[in-house]
Amino acid sequence: MTSSGYCGPPTTNSTLTFLTQPTDGAPAFIYVDVDPVTGERDRNYGSLQKEVVIENLRGQERLYTIHNAGFQLGYHPSAHKFFKNSAEIEQEYYPECAQLLRSVTGAKDVFIFDKTIRRRKVGTFESTPDERQPAAQVHVDQTYKAALARVHRHLPPAEVPSLLLRRFQIINLWRPIKHPAFDWPLAVCDYRSVKPQQDLFPLTIIYPDSEGQSMGVQYNPNQKWKYFYGLTPDEYILIKCFDTVQDGSVAVYTPHAGFEDPATPDGSPLRESIEVRALVFYD
Repeated sequence: MTSSGYCGPPTTNSTLTFLTQPTDGAPAFIYVDVDPVTGERDRNYGSLQKEVVIENLRGQERLYTIHNAGFQLGYHPSAHKFFKNSAEIEQEYYPECAQLLRSVTGAKDVFIFDKTIRRRKVGTFESTPDERQPAAQVHVDQTYKAALARVHRHLPPAEVPSLLLRRFQIINLWRPIKHPAFDWPLAVCDYRSVKPQQDLFPLTIIYPDSEGQSMGVQYNPNQKWKYFYGLTPDEYILIKCFDTVQDGSVAVYTPHAGFEDPATPDGSPLRESIEVRALVFYD
């Protein structure tokens, strides 16, 4: 039995969408603008669907942390419940998340820099900045270059040089909204099973007025995929997206994606979730 009351099956099988590098050796890119008819974006890389075994970690939660695996489950009911008004989320939920991250990680300074709300819709490609579909492709949110750019972009220029002398991480705090996430739960990959040089490649994301960078994740049969069955709104997952410590002593990032779980109970409401992203600095 877990804090949620949901144990679930020991494993589930599902198809995850991995990426493949451009065949011509060019750097990978994707434009964010979506074709309204096909729902596709202009890009120069491919994708590959593979069925994988995803282990349910209910009952093993304490064995997996952001330090050793790159992700971590926690229990912390949120005081903010509605997640409809962006200003209220930033005023009420952001400080709560920052304090939670300081408490869990021991970090000195935490800066929340953005959020994504996902509400799954059936039969549509529509996605807005305020309500997106679950991310179906396996990915890592930040490259090293993009992580450094986040510090420059979001923090006062006068403070950046001293901040970059400190250890810092980028961590996503992910939780369901309103009801348990049986529908399209979150799959995370144990960092210890990732081969960085083989499995990942930089992916430039082209916006109308700027560019960003994430990492595409290629399939590797040695990857170990995990999830937490029936995650409730009173629980959360920390997803490490970047760490300046890259000497092999800790996890650096966590490949992840939403997936269709065959163990989803009939009649489960469609997934609703929120993730906030934070720059986390240590002394």
